[in-house]
Amino acid sequence: MDYKIPESVLVVIYTRELEVLLLKRADMHTWQSVTGSKDFLLESWLETAKREVMEETRIDVDAPSCQLDDWGLENHYEIYPAYRHRYAPTVSHNLERVFGLEVPRDTPVALSEREHTQYKWRPYLEAAGEVFSPSNAEAILNLKNFLPASRHPKGPTASKRP
Repeated sequence: MDYKIPESVLVVIYTRELEVLLLKRADMHTWQSVTGSKDFLLESWLETAKREVMEETRIDVDAPSCQLDDWGLENHYEIYPAYRHRYAPTVSHNLERVFGLEVPRDTPVALSEREHTQYKWRPYLEAAGEVFSPSNAEAILNLKNFLPASRHPKGPTASKRP
């Protein structure tokens, strides 16, 4: 049996308006961001993130209008017992690397039907309250902290309004 590698990515896809893309899982009927495990041990975090976004949404992260950023965050958590059979018998924990992907508001989404049944865009605070995973909620809540410097309220190009 080919076991899953206990190293995965979480990719928060969002717009300039801070709307977050949520996907409804086909197996659990819960909402989440893009997630997925490495296909092989030497696959980089970046390669995994790009592949998972393409597989689950058909969004091309290399398009000029998209910006994929490695947030440098890692979550180490216990794998839910219902999913442990997918991993080697001695594996109980997973390492998750967090990315953000900014896309234009009108970006088309095409779901992988075996993984997801629906998608929706939600303001980031609402999105954080709708996802199943605590690490997903935390990543969404931290979205403003990881905006590109030119867009951050304290960034060098921020303008002051009277």
